[in-house]
Amino acid sequence: MTVLEAAQSMKAKGVGSVVVESDGALVGIFTERDLMNRVVAAELDVATTVLDTVMTRDVVGLESDKPLSHALHLMHQHGFRHVPVLEQGRPVGMVSSRDALGIEWQQFERELKIADDIAEILA
Repeated sequence: MTVLEAAQSMKAKGVGSVVVESDGALVGIFTERDLMNRVVAAELDVATTVLDTVMTRDVVGLESDKPLSHALHLMHQHGFRHVPVLEQGRPVGMVSSRDALGIEWQQFERELKIADDIAEILA
């Protein structure tokens, strides 16, 4: 898959990352941060660059039977925002820092939107 295809898929699904797997096994993750730092900043062609060359490797995943607090601990400990969810080592989903914040994040986004709308009206 190319970076362009991955970015289009991420946009269509409203997510900030995709799991990269091979034969059902987790081999990497490609995130918005990878797109910005490894593709755009490096001036690579999104239509021809394949994920395998710019994805994050050696990804730490979390088995699905673990609580959300374990995912949050991994995010904090390793400084990342996405943790693949695994079942018997196979990727089945993703948890992000946004997921962890839940309703608080949604409220914060609404407040930002309202503040932007007010600033635009007053300008």
